Amino acid sequence: MEKIHIQFTLFSAFYSPLISTMSGGFLKAEGLEPVWSVSAPGKSAIDALKDGSAHVVQSALSHGFGALARGEEMTISHFAQINEMDGFFLTAREPDPDFTWKKLEGAEVVLFGGGQPLVMFKYACHKAGIDYDRIKVINVGGAAAMDKAFREGQGHYVQQQGPFPQQLEAEGIGHIVAEVGKQIGTCGFSSLAATKDWLKSDMAAAFMRAYRKTRAYMTETPAAEIAKAEKPYFPDIDEAALTRCIATYQTLGCWTPHVEITQAAYEATMDIFAYNGLLKERYAYDLICGRPPA
Repeated sequence: MEKIHIQFTLFSAFYSPLISTMSGGFLKAEGLEPVWSVSAPGKSAIDALKDGSAHVVQSALSHGFGALARGEEMTISHFAQINEMDGFFLTAREPDPDFTWKKLEGAEVVLFGGGQPLVMFKYACHKAGIDYDRIKVINVGGAAAMDKAFREGQGHYVQQQGPFPQQLEAEGIGHIVAEVGKQIGTCGFSSLAATKDWLKSDMAAAFMRAYRKTRAYMTETPAAEIAKAEKPYFPDIDEAALTRCIATYQTLGCWTPHVEITQAAYEATMDIFAYNGLLKERYAYDLICGRPPA
């Protein structure tokens, strides 16, 4: 069995289309033994491609925007989508069936301090018609620190990917009031990336066969079955909370059956970064994206 090294930038159930290549046995069926890791805080999984410690990584198109802006040679290709929509939730301390985004103005919100999560959140505020600058932002660090801060009483709301908001609900600590992706709509939120050389390999072709089967599995399989298989990857999450999370993502529209990064999703992502003043210029699709390996 040949080892395939996979690295995540963030690890959450939102990236289940990649996690389930492992938990669902699809990689092993292709003769590949997955070895996975999460990039260190402050580092990009793209670095693991560059130093050869990973074959394929969970990344985002925006890394390509930055590389091109710096004049770098593009040896990396984003060759398949993971999510076509933002997968963050807003969780409040109390149930609020009448929640509107306007309630965030003047409220304390535990948010990511930068990167794509913040870029997308600011755009969601724009689409919701509220003033981001009127939010009392709390920055405490990464996902684990944010979860800890909210549990310890900081913030009226917290921004998290599943299954962590569902776990807060299971423990009676928080209550999900909004799905950020619904405000933004379709976009190229997260992608699979690899070196252009690796994408020509037999391993890449085998990985892609497994990934295509996984995409179908994610939309056709009951959430409880997917959650049961993934549970070992989330030892601190109740299986029922993980099931609720996966069921929500199945209906949200982020896990479409097709694997390609579409032109429309790519353009939408550039629109979002342009709104935030973070796009030096608009880049042609094929400078960053490539076709999935055959």
